[in-house]
Amino acid sequence: MEPVLLIAVLIASVVVHEVAHAWQARREGDDTAEKLGRITLNPIPHLDVMGSLIVPLGLYLTGTNFLFGWAKPVPVNPANYRDYKWGDIRVSLAGIVANLALALLSTVFAALVFKFGGTGTSQGPVVAALSQVAMYGILINLVLAFFNLIPIPPLDGSHVLFHFLPRPMALRYREAGKYGLLILMGIMFLVPDAFRVLLYPVSVLMGVADQLIRLWI
Repeated sequence: MEPVLLIAVLIASVVVHEVAHAWQARREGDDTAEKLGRITLNPIPHLDVMGSLIVPLGLYLTGTNFLFGWAKPVPVNPANYRDYKWGDIRVSLAGIVANLALALLSTVFAALVFKFGGTGTSQGPVVAALSQVAMYGILINLVLAFFNLIPIPPLDGSHVLFHFLPRPMALRYREAGKYGLLILMGIMFLVPDAFRVLLYPVSVLMGVADQLIRLWI
């Protein structure tokens, strides 16, 4: 049951992440994603079999301390943005903001579950599942938010950094995006401690969330 709940929360989180990109792109003047039906919470148009199912399930089953996944990137055309630079930055950050908002909502949900459903062995199976979903919601959305801030193309953080680099360097930097997934996988398996440093804010905010939950219950 635990991996099912984990994958379900991950899928919901990456779907909201991509919908936020699509929604913000429309606000900036680009309706490419909207025309392709990507402003929807229906997970089917967003799912990537490898990134949404196989990779996260494989990582979970191998017992790794790091879990991530992805959905199909939302197609956008920055040339349609009313303000190319700041429109691209806002669209890139929209998914991260959405994940942080979900982490906050999951914290509130966890507090309510523990307050009215009890904790530990006093929980029934349904309440135990709900509390697990809430805690996964906090963790997964914090990981997605700060992971996507890493400035390795094509992650969202790279789109922000791109606009503050000298033009020739920025173009070479964006070209590295074709190797981005390989770079990330290489870091993950060859230098796993690097992600512990990069995702340190996740540990800090998980502690903050835990303290908030304890205050409310």
